Amino acid sequence: MSLLDFSSDVFIIAFFLYSGAFMLFTIAIMGRRWSGRKPEEHTARWGRNAFIISSLGLICHMAYFITRWMGSGHIPVSNMYEFMTFLSMMVMVAFTVIFAIYRKIILGVFAVPISIIVMAYAAVFPQEVQPLIPSLKSIYLNIHVTLAALGESFFAVGFAAGLMYLLRTVNFDSAERSDRKQQRLVEFTLFSIIVIIGFLGSVFAFRGAGYETVFVRSNVTIDSPGQEDSTIERVSYKMPPIVAPYHSEIEQFQSFLGMKEPLFEAPSWMNGVNAGRKFNTVIWSLISGALIYGLLRLIVRKPLGKAIHPVLDGIDENDLDEITYRAIAIGFPIFTLGALIFAMIWAQVAWGRFWGWDPKEVWALVTWLFYSAYLHLRLARGWQGRKSAWLAVLGFLVVMFTLVGVNLVIAGLHSYAGTD
Repeated sequence: MSLLDFSSDVFIIAFFLYSGAFMLFTIAIMGRRWSGRKPEEHTARWGRNAFIISSLGLICHMAYFITRWMGSGHIPVSNMYEFMTFLSMMVMVAFTVIFAIYRKIILGVFAVPISIIVMAYAAVFPQEVQPLIPSLKSIYLNIHVTLAALGESFFAVGFAAGLMYLLRTVNFDSAERSDRKQQRLVEFTLFSIIVIIGFLGSVFAFRGAGYETVFVRSNVTIDSPGQEDSTIERVSYKMPPIVAPYHSEIEQFQSFLGMKEPLFEAPSWMNGVNAGRKFNTVIWSLISGALIYGLLRLIVRKPLGKAIHPVLDGIDENDLDEITYRAIAIGFPIFTLGALIFAMIWAQVAWGRFWGWDPKEVWALVTWLFYSAYLHLRLARGWQGRKSAWLAVLGFLVVMFTLVGVNLVIAGLHSYAGTD
């Protein structure tokens, strides 16, 4: 067995160990009411077992990282698959550090799934080892990417604690206008998370079924007066095409639920063939997420926030507020070093300038400014509790757009990170 094969195997083992740890964390919290033991004993026992399993998963995850590094000859953070697998490992590192400090079992119910979802998202991308392009052959790749990911991982834990704070403190039984607004915002946040799960479910379901539809489009360009050059663009859809690329034709169509052609064409401002495919993916994510959300609502027969709220009974809201702040306070200087300082040094070495308004650079700066504002409002203005929690939730949405939206939607010098 090669190092790369072993690396893939232990990565899968880590995924299942994390999944098992998440279930044990859930049993530790949910099962305390039905356990014959005292609630505190039940929670401590199952929580201890869950943490042991998650730690074993982290060891396997680190083994994946080291063996893939040895097998590929370079640090495995050079494309979206490798970066997302590394980010998920860093989320577990951040969770382990915060858990070791605060010993809050409930944190595992919300933080561990973030790592699981990021690992599943990584599996969407090609897993083959790719040679480094010239601009990535630098020691600064190791420093910049690893520190940036570690900082973002602490932001993820802060997000988990902030969301827990909101679920703990929002009054879901109140009919007051301000409370109802908070209820809707929490529910929308939960729905957004489920949409991401719906996206992953759609990708793996249609990939497992081997679905494929291919569109082609001719592009005519005028090189000089009287001379035209025609090129053919081809794009493969791995999900049934609800929307077709703008001004394209069907080369190969695989029917789905009797659908013989796309329902409509992408608007003219989505001119690229890949833009239509991405728009189609967004639509399927919303459909799948809405179906999962609706099914969960039918099962619990109430808003999800209201259903989760009792689980957090007995949890000290001040502890959750403290964890949110501490996680972000730890992550911020690490992110500053990795995503800004060493990134600018590397940009000077690779491209001859410290700053160039590349989309990834801009959004890294936006992320840094947001969390700078969070710390300023927290320390100087006394923003604690619900305001602080909402900032932690919104901040991580900015992080996710920087990681996913910029890499996959906006072209730039960092677009190699999102290549398929």
